[in-house]
Amino acid sequence: MKNRLLKTALFGACTVAAASASYGLIPHKSFEDSKRLEQDRLISAKINQYTNYIEPAPKVETENISEELEHTVKSGENLSSIFSQLDLSREDLHKITHANATGKMFADVEPGRDVVATVNASGELEELTYTKNPFETLIATRHDNDFDVKLLSKKVEAQTAVAKGTITSSLFEDAKQAGLPVKLIMKMADIFAWDIDFALNLKDGDQFTVVYEKLLVEGKEFDTGDILSVEFVNQGKAYTAVRFEDNQGKSSYYTPDGNGLRKAFLQTPMDFAVISSNFDLHRMHPILNTIRAHKGVDYSAPVGTPVKTTGDGKIVFRGEKNGYGNVVEINHGQNYSTLYAHLSGFKSGQKLGSTIKQGDVIGYVGRTGLATGPHLHYEFRIAGEHVNPVTAKFPRSMPMDNGLLAKFKAQTQPLVALLKQAKDESQVAKN
Repeated sequence: MKNRLLKTALFGACTVAAASASYGLIPHKSFEDSKRLEQDRLISAKINQYTNYIEPAPKVETENISEELEHTVKSGENLSSIFSQLDLSREDLHKITHANATGKMFADVEPGRDVVATVNASGELEELTYTKNPFETLIATRHDNDFDVKLLSKKVEAQTAVAKGTITSSLFEDAKQAGLPVKLIMKMADIFAWDIDFALNLKDGDQFTVVYEKLLVEGKEFDTGDILSVEFVNQGKAYTAVRFEDNQGKSSYYTPDGNGLRKAFLQTPMDFAVISSNFDLHRMHPILNTIRAHKGVDYSAPVGTPVKTTGDGKIVFRGEKNGYGNVVEINHGQNYSTLYAHLSGFKSGQKLGSTIKQGDVIGYVGRTGLATGPHLHYEFRIAGEHVNPVTAKFPRSMPMDNGLLAKFKAQTQPLVALLKQAKDESQVAKN
């Protein structure tokens, strides 16, 4: 269109020029009047309108450019150090952590988790996200000069699963082979810690059946829940436990009849410990080479292995004692006391007079004092007299309140049925 107008204007100019030349042959100057001059000016203006026209540049809209800065939390880091590394405003950090109660959760970032900061073209923080776990994510979003902090949660589904196995080498290895996660292997050992000595009494051919929870988010398994019911057959004797939650929300394990499994004392002071020297009042001492009563049991284990108190009580001695090396003594009341010797060190935060709960770590295996190698020397006394902790009969804890028994039956009968079904299916498969 532009070129067509330009050609038309040029053609018109040529026509005017030709006409002027023709009129020049006629001796009548009166034709050169103001009308012709005005026409020339209009044509000239028309040409300039199209030859001097410059098309304006198209408008370019500025895009809202943002960038995501990802950071995996390392051991020893906190959100403050991460903000410094990402060159983010400490003022924004303060606003986020003080936005509301949820904002304070940003203070507890854990190693291995991801922090993602979304910044605009000016480097200003627009959004901060932190994945607490597979089903919870913290999100802080800028609104004007402040931040809105929320915790987004996905629905967690629980499914029952079964693990079954036979002991051929060790509880740990055989349970792993059966597909039972490590934390549930430890849990099973804790459940039967009052009845089964997994170091001394475990035999080839012992069997276990475990009904437990798998936790899923959006159909994908991310963790395991609790053991719901479990049976362990040790040397032909079956021990069964079911999980029950009381009216206060406290959970524990009981026999199917509602009797508590918990006893006043654990069988052993360490997980999967191996006895290296038994209780013997006429033992030949390995260093002194004389007959000297061995009034306890020695458990062989690597230096640093955690040592647990076998019962509730109070620390009455904590320090060095003759050939025992580093020692912890605990008074359990009702004439019971225990002693833990040759420790490499003590559990921090405890002192003489501290109250201790059954299963609390009190120290670590060592070889202090008269010891040929790293081990724990464990003694058990009743009314001041040394007894063999392996064969001693320990009192049980208080039985379940009768008022809870109906609720217990209703809650645990389906778990016992699942356990029986798993055992029956296993037997059918063998046949």
